[in-house]
Amino acid sequence: MEVDFLSGAFLSALLAIVLIDLVLAGDNALIIGLVARNLPKDTQRKVILWGTFGAIAVRAVMAILVVYILNLPGFMLAGGLALVWIARKLLTPDPERDASHAAAAPAATFAGAVRTVVIADAVMGIDNVLGIGGAAHGSVLLIVLGLVISVPIIVWGSHLVIRLVDRFPSVILLGGAVLAWTAYTMIVREPLLVAWFEAHAAAKPLIAILVFSISLAPWYTERLSETSKPLVALLPGMLAWMLAVEMAGSYFQVQIDYLLTSETGGYAFEAIRWLGWLPLAALYLWLRERIVLGARRAARG
Repeated sequence: MEVDFLSGAFLSALLAIVLIDLVLAGDNALIIGLVARNLPKDTQRKVILWGTFGAIAVRAVMAILVVYILNLPGFMLAGGLALVWIARKLLTPDPERDASHAAAAPAATFAGAVRTVVIADAVMGIDNVLGIGGAAHGSVLLIVLGLVISVPIIVWGSHLVIRLVDRFPSVILLGGAVLAWTAYTMIVREPLLVAWFEAHAAAKPLIAILVFSISLAPWYTERLSETSKPLVALLPGMLAWMLAVEMAGSYFQVQIDYLLTSETGGYAFEAIRWLGWLPLAALYLWLRERIVLGARRAARG
């Protein structure tokens, strides 16, 4: 694109980039604000500024390398799994705070906060880079303008998030949900798995529930009764079992839908899928009970 600041093409592309930043830079502001919220006020400002600087630097590099990065086998899958880890870290309760405050402490130091922000943005910034790159139509100037425009959005948004979390701690859950959704979309868009997901349509909702269950587990673990806490492990464990059986059936080329199969192997796989996880669940519950009882005896003695 030729650089003509008054041309309709340039102005329309710039408007598209502004809209993309407003939509996609918001999640980065949300993450920076949540990561920095438990630090002292003066440190918060530094984290926001350096976190934003790191985010923009990462995006600048990604804007150049994104085509090559996306072609790396397993990159989208690895990025999705990284976001699940970051979401869990974001929602892990701070033991030094009152539990009723429901706050989480993903980072207690300046360096730790900036590191978490840069890692999260490196993964979550892919959509932003792709959006800006597409809207810029190859114009380096528009790409640079897009990156510059996102700076005030992220800085202002991060301060707003910190104020919102202080008043409404449940906003933390929103940040975890944003990360979980981004992680899910990256996993199902992994080129190595696209064909498999097309052949197994039921796997996508299972992956979605599995990702959200694991990502948000620290949040609802703190709010479940003691008798309900095993569900935190049982639900994702059961879903992982279902996916494992689905993948095994695909590998051995066995039809595991009992309504469609006509072979003994298919019925066996179907029975394993629905009943095989029960002994594992019982073993987990028994071991958990033994561990809990042992911990109580040790505390009393």
